[in-house]
Amino acid sequence: MRVLTWNVWWRFGPWQARRQAIADTLERLDCDLIGLQEVWDDGQENLAGWLADRLGMHWTWAASDRPGRWHKRSGEDGIDVGDAVLTRWPIGDRATLRLPTAGGRDDGHQALHVRVDAPGHPIAFFTTHLNSAPHESAVRCAQVTALARFVAEHGAHTPFPVVLTGDYNALPDSDEIRLLGGYKTAPAVPGQALMDAWEYADPSAPGDTWDRANPYAARMHEPSGRIDYIHVGPAGPGGIGRVLSVRRVGDGPVNGVWPSDHAAVLAELATRSDDEES
Repeated sequence: MRVLTWNVWWRFGPWQARRQAIADTLERLDCDLIGLQEVWDDGQENLAGWLADRLGMHWTWAASDRPGRWHKRSGEDGIDVGDAVLTRWPIGDRATLRLPTAGGRDDGHQALHVRVDAPGHPIAFFTTHLNSAPHESAVRCAQVTALARFVAEHGAHTPFPVVLTGDYNALPDSDEIRLLGGYKTAPAVPGQALMDAWEYADPSAPGDTWDRANPYAARMHEPSGRIDYIHVGPAGPGGIGRVLSVRRVGDGPVNGVWPSDHAAVLAELATRSDDEES
């Protein structure tokens, strides 16, 4: 099963050309589950819906309740921003969580959960977007604490491990990422562990999802780093859900157009047990 996370940079830059580059990339990757951040909706069309139609997938999205900052940055009013899930299989239950601000800037960030009715077993899938300012580590710690509880509430009733995706705006050794994982420090929820899928990557593979080689990212004058993640719960019976591979994708121009200011992360998870594959 192929799982992808991607921040698609709302309607910044040449967004019409970029959305075509995003679609072309996703068509080539043939994913089963996709978590998207900074999705736009202009009242007539939704980027996630447009992509789902192109890809033949199911979709849902959750709009931020505070899009004003995005409007100020782009000069374009009346366009919603939010998070979305695209899936090859039907969507069952759905829930959202408004993330706390803990004294930081309130950008209306949230987490979106869907239960995906995949063949053989449902999958608890999540996507989210955390506060972005470099000094807001404490805010992100409060957000991942709430997020971990949300995952525990909605992900406990399936043999397949929970899958959490998103733009966390935090480096792998940060307090918030260690707290969310729960295996390098005490977990936010007792007994909960969420493995960073990149732990299974080729150590020599490029991993920065915010990369100054991308001209859109370079404009921010910030260092490169890995800030987009796929986290997976402990493998289920016989190793189902275990990480088979992970790599960076969407990390170059398509027909001369960079799809986003972020690269995406693609992980392949096992859908069959060790016994079934032997």
